Amino acid sequence: MYPQLEPYDQGMLDVGDGHRVYWEVCGNPDGKPALYVHGGPGSGGGSPIQFDPAAYRVVSFDQRNCGRSTPHASEPGIDLSTNTTDHLIRDMEQLREHLGIDKWLLFGVSWGSVLSLTYAMRHPERVSEMIVTAVATGRHCEIELMIRGFGALFPEAYERFLAGVPDPGEDISAAYHRLLMNPDPAVHRKAAEDWCAWEDAFATIPPNRDVEHEPWEPRFQLAFARLVTHYFSNRCWLPDDQLARQGHVLKDIPGVIVHGRLDLGALAGAPWVLHHAWPGSELVIVENGTHGTGNDEAVIAATDRFAK
Repeated sequence: MYPQLEPYDQGMLDVGDGHRVYWEVCGNPDGKPALYVHGGPGSGGGSPIQFDPAAYRVVSFDQRNCGRSTPHASEPGIDLSTNTTDHLIRDMEQLREHLGIDKWLLFGVSWGSVLSLTYAMRHPERVSEMIVTAVATGRHCEIELMIRGFGALFPEAYERFLAGVPDPGEDISAAYHRLLMNPDPAVHRKAAEDWCAWEDAFATIPPNRDVEHEPWEPRFQLAFARLVTHYFSNRCWLPDDQLARQGHVLKDIPGVIVHGRLDLGALAGAPWVLHHAWPGSELVIVENGTHGTGNDEAVIAATDRFAK
């Protein structure tokens, strides 16, 4: 991987609705523009290390209510009503205009792949190329798999997950979201711990099953859980058949889909569907790749190729 770089430019962009979005730029000021779109929702950005700093002008940003953007989703009484997929797409466009970029390469990770695909479908003229990894596509079955389907694979962890909500028969993400927004710290902290423990249960599969993972930082954990459940309970404000209806819009955008065979956070079926809906896309399956590791070599091969 390329070295971690310090940003040479950064700022807070007022995107309206009381939100200020943090952004930064690293690499070559005269290089090829690329936007790193982080996952979560709510994971926060940072300087990606999959880009040649001599070739790329790499932009990253913290999506609304997370990272260094304000207000933060962990704050008491936070209102998330102005944080939707449509809002984030508008923020990306406002950032592009603010930085004076005509077209940029999009690099989306996990939830960031959903956001990148949606942005490209709405603004194809602004996307030069696209790389997505740890792929999610926003289909409702993908969300259902995470909150219901994996229960049979991890029954002990799933039983603890269900025990965290009053009525496990309802939409679990919505039930957790209500607990996470409860003003009582004892209630929302426990809900955040329970939600993130379930995510850990199916994200840490071989070859990382025995790795000692760092504990979640409480402020990050609460914001992350609030934002994920906010999006999941609203099915990301996306129609279930978006790819089937709009995938052809991506036909003139060169793209590489990189996905780990062992990625339970987003099963290989999602990139397979995306590949067939996106004319001309290239699908790379990394046999030992997971949701968080093993895929960087294939991603760097794509960024190096597109740099030329």
